[in-house]
Amino acid sequence: MMLRQKSFTSRQIMTDPLLSSIQSTLARETATPLAPGLYIVATPIGNLADITLRALAVLARATHVLCEDTRHSLKLLNHYGIARRLTAYHDHNADRERPKILEWLREGAAVALISDAGTPLISDPGYKLVRDAAAEGIAVLSIPGPSAVVAALAASGLPTDSFFFAGFLPAREAAARRRLAGLAAIPGTLIFFETATRLEGTLDALGELFPGREAVIARELTKRFEEFIRGPLPLARDEKREWKGEFVLLISPPVPQDASQDELENALGSALQRLSARDAVEEVARTFGVPKRMVYNLALQLQKGATHVGDE
Repeated sequence: MMLRQKSFTSRQIMTDPLLSSIQSTLARETATPLAPGLYIVATPIGNLADITLRALAVLARATHVLCEDTRHSLKLLNHYGIARRLTAYHDHNADRERPKILEWLREGAAVALISDAGTPLISDPGYKLVRDAAAEGIAVLSIPGPSAVVAALAASGLPTDSFFFAGFLPAREAAARRRLAGLAAIPGTLIFFETATRLEGTLDALGELFPGREAVIARELTKRFEEFIRGPLPLARDEKREWKGEFVLLISPPVPQDASQDELENALGSALQRLSARDAVEEVARTFGVPKRMVYNLALQLQKGATHVGDE
């Protein structure tokens, strides 16, 4: 009797060793208890497959797992069959919960901190817990992984050698515009988080304050409807579009202008006649793409010179 020879597809040949390697890696990582300390664990920003093997091993062995929303984080743990009790740790209860968590750490617990998505502490609670734990000599370890900031920047097509993450803008329009004006002269790509309800207002402000600079809207990163929208400010928008999802906004650095001292002085002198000293400095720095501190020092020189002329 002739036995039929089993045939394998190229996909099976590639997959079987991969699965074996993953299993052996996880077995090795979980073979020993987790050392005491505070573990800052990055989790997926959308696609659950983006979690690292090391992150799974830490979550599987942690004494306590801290998260923002227990219902949200439970989906991740259930997906990977990790049975761990979750403890809510967010902006509203952090001051109350922190002493208890620090006591766990003093007693030798291994505490994992995760956020709803991405790397904890990036526009999420946790800074004070890390600060206090480190101050007491408790080990704080970072388990790196997904970050919406880096994911958006890497695929944006904008300069990556220098960037500034500004988080969410203030809720009030006037405060948001002041914040944007203060960031205008930073010589790097600017990165913001934004919500669907505030996106159009923010785009309008960016169009007025940073005309001509390149903008990128990264929507729903790693999810089914991931999308990148690119163009110069003010960014043309489909007025009929209803924005949905989560957004990362990126703005290209200011274009350096070879402004002479006379040009800066003339522009600043004109601005000082119309605006307060602070607003004049911000306007000139933004227009010429030069550091605000330099323009501020120039304003002091101009005002000092005007005083001396008056004294004569």
